Amino acid sequence: MLVRCLYASRAATPLDPGRVDLIVEQSHRNNPPRGVTGLLCFVDDIFVQVLEGGRDAVCDLFNTIIRDDRHHSVRILSYEEIPERRFGRWNMGHVNMAKVNTALLLKYSSMPVLDPFNTSASATMALLHELATSGTIISRIG
Repeated sequence: MLVRCLYASRAATPLDPGRVDLIVEQSHRNNPPRGVTGLLCFVDDIFVQVLEGGRDAVCDLFNTIIRDDRHHSVRILSYEEIPERRFGRWNMGHVNMAKVNTALLLKYSSMPVLDPFNTSASATMALLHELATSGTIISRIG
């Protein structure tokens, strides 16, 4: 059974791009054996991530994230059983937020910023789906 988990968190300490790259690299190593795919956005101090895969693998990974001292204020935005993956092209895609047009952010939010804590889960998921199809993803499988 496939599931999709969308969550948001805040960085416990300021993270430079190199630390975020390390997170993505860890995902590229660790996710394929688990069968987990997904997408990560990080801007300012906010993480937004969608994880897809088997229920046990996604739940285990989410529990690891909750215990990770790089995160605080971890919030599940949505969790659902799914018939197919929406983000299956990436071990863990990473969105280059510098390339995102503010008009796209305004399409799904009242302000031109990524703020999943004040946006509905469905709007956040729609934004991530549109980002996945717009060419702003840095990392791919392989």
